[in-house]
Amino acid sequence: MLRQIADGVLVHESEFCQSNAVVVQGRDGVLLIDPGVQDHEMACLASDVSDLGQTVVAGFSTHPDWDHLLWHPRLGAAPRYGTARCAATVREQLSDPGAKAEITAHLAPTGIADQVPLDLYGLITALPAETARIPWDGPHVRIIEHQAHAPGHAALFIEERGVLVAGDMLSDVLVPMLDLDDTADPIEDYLAALRLLEGVAGDVDVLVPGHGSVGEADQVHARIERDRAYVLALREGHVPSDPRVGPSAKPGWEWVSDVHDGQAQRLARRSERDGTPGF
Repeated sequence: MLRQIADGVLVHESEFCQSNAVVVQGRDGVLLIDPGVQDHEMACLASDVSDLGQTVVAGFSTHPDWDHLLWHPRLGAAPRYGTARCAATVREQLSDPGAKAEITAHLAPTGIADQVPLDLYGLITALPAETARIPWDGPHVRIIEHQAHAPGHAALFIEERGVLVAGDMLSDVLVPMLDLDDTADPIEDYLAALRLLEGVAGDVDVLVPGHGSVGEADQVHARIERDRAYVLALREGHVPSDPRVGPSAKPGWEWVSDVHDGQAQRLARRSERDGTPGF
């Protein structure tokens, strides 16, 4: 079910990892950002949009992770955009004929593999490099591209509504997940991205992470600082004091500690290989 979080901006939360789909109302239809995960949820989302008396006129994937590249036939055939680097990464993924089968296998332990539609997976159009706004007839949506979490990752700032759609950043349940495969300096990339988000934070009234709870204005700086503290602790090889990992983790999210442990181990190996203290 859609929930309004600002004038003309609504959110649909998935049962899977609190994934947030964002609907932005425009003049002739809606912009749909990261539309969701399971078949029945996206069908519900399509019905909700129809109940608003509107259709989907544009889509956007914030980054090239599988759960942000899905689509449903009932959402229509609107253009689905991503940054140039995001789209290039998706094309590379789909050049492997076994890519979709790998996603299904990855999802097998979750029990939702047969509920994730992949027929329209990843069919996004690359926006020209350094495009500043999503091309559509609605509120201005600024693209804040960076390389923190995944190639071509983009946060979106709906300026007229004061809404920041952060992609897989600034979550209250997930720690920062660095791109340890595609970048030479994942720590600095993440810190640079946080500085970009900090640059608009004073104008943000509502924050929507890719996964987790929607935050109000007073939480924006706090989440940026918490993510920065986590990344700096990783760089120094320290155990972070972070409520998202360890015994203080939200029930059902205990596995985030495993994500943290995996990142810390990979960074330590990288440091040993490069002969650098910390990272």
